[in-house]
Amino acid sequence: MSPETQLDIVFRVFVALCLGATIGIEREYRGHAAGVRTLAMVSVGSCIFAAVGVFAFPGHVTDPTRVAAQVVTGVGFLGAGAIFRAEDGVKGLTTAATVWVVAALGMAVGFGLYIIAATAAVIVLVGLVLVRPLEIRFLRPPNHPMRRRDDEPPDIPA
Repeated sequence: MSPETQLDIVFRVFVALCLGATIGIEREYRGHAAGVRTLAMVSVGSCIFAAVGVFAFPGHVTDPTRVAAQVVTGVGFLGAGAIFRAEDGVKGLTTAATVWVVAALGMAVGFGLYIIAATAAVIVLVGLVLVRPLEIRFLRPPNHPMRRRDDEPPDIPA
């Protein structure tokens, strides 16, 4: 593998690290289990697997989507570990989904789809930051049985 190709992969890994860490900062700020380091490493690992699937064997016909499928399977196990049942319902679904989407972002960067990855990261951040207040305000009554105790509605004048 040429030094230029290796530098390209290193750049992709750095971009994946930045995107995963950015989403991790939001999760860490909100006190969730999968934070900066976890999401950065998931993104980096996915990126490396994708890039190796594309560049590792030049001249050989390889199917990088096979590597991607295995990454999705592995990340599914990570996400499943973030989901647990508590006495008042199921917790960790958003964390598991965030781990899954960060892996997809890392793979997109690993395949060289920078614009798609960056745009998707912004969309994910918007979803994580803005959807929660809307959900609390409009979709859940205060006494909903699945409401977490820390999901207190904001003080909004009527």
